[in-house]
Amino acid sequence: MGFKYILAAALLAVLAATGAAAAEPYRIVGFGDSLMAGYGLGPGESFPEQLETRLKSAGHDVVIENAGVSGDTTTGGLARLDWSVADGTQFVILELGANDMLRGVSPEITEKNLDQMITKLKERGIRVLLAGMQAAPNLGPDYQQAFDGIYGRLATKHGIPLYPFFMDGVAADPDFLLDDQMHPNAAGVTRMVDRMLPMVEELLAAAPQGT
Repeated sequence: MGFKYILAAALLAVLAATGAAAAEPYRIVGFGDSLMAGYGLGPGESFPEQLETRLKSAGHDVVIENAGVSGDTTTGGLARLDWSVADGTQFVILELGANDMLRGVSPEITEKNLDQMITKLKERGIRVLLAGMQAAPNLGPDYQQAFDGIYGRLATKHGIPLYPFFMDGVAADPDFLLDDQMHPNAAGVTRMVDRMLPMVEELLAAAPQGT
């Protein structure tokens, strides 16, 4: 009788553990600069928060961590990547490069840093969605061409999905920007989420079971 009780208890424990594991949410990290961090915005208005809300309302069991740091460059991102993206993360939206561009950092350095970040994430078994950035026209056509080409080259090299321009539909539109005319306001972030959401949902649908 005692043995049967112990066996049943052990079976229940295994089933409970299996159920808990199956119920774990899909863990995403938004890794980037002030555009990801939500500079100048209120609670619940940042890109990761709005994206999480939209995905949950569509029935996706996800948790999105905001690992955006205002002012961050690709050099800074590379330095903090390992500890900013926790173990158990399954998917990273990688958005960096705008501050490199604003500071006139060589596109070669930006590309090398992003390349290393993608490599590190893939080595950890973490899927990556690369969010592209575009250079300001006042930096000249040579710089613009070199910088804008970074993201497509890396997406092709690593076989990862590319969202061509993180600020698509928002950049240069004062209705969707803060007074600094650089960062999105809450409505701008909503528009950014609207435009990226189909790609994120497609990637979630294609995610291998258990990863």
